[in-house]
Amino acid sequence: MALGKSLILASVISNTALAQDAFNPKFFDYKSNGIIDRIVDFSFGWNKKLSDQQKFAYHQSIIHALEYAENGDKVKWYKNNASGYSVPVLTWPKSNGYCRRLHLNVIAYNKQKSMAVSACYSNLNSNWTWYRE
Repeated sequence: MALGKSLILASVISNTALAQDAFNPKFFDYKSNGIIDRIVDFSFGWNKKLSDQQKFAYHQSIIHALEYAENGDKVKWYKNNASGYSVPVLTWPKSNGYCRRLHLNVIAYNKQKSMAVSACYSNLNSNWTWYRE
């Protein structure tokens, strides 16, 4: 059942802009607003993203934090020189389920990315979906 929820969550997440950031963080930043500088920055940084193995470990930490971790408990991961954690910080009831606020942290390519996201679980259809704030 947890695997089914996880697959549903991943498919729902992959369809949103929030999902792009949360489920596939990028590790390069534009240094300038000039078009030439952006092209150079992009050409040297486009491949700075998590590998499939790293993404799998990262995704598993998010899913485990949503479904099993207590508020404040870090679900840590490490894979091939990338690491991070997912930590639920708040859980609240919803009419047909509950929602959780997660803080996500990833370190790769000597850069750290952090973000906060919320997901809600529905008892009616056993699905997780991102909560838009």
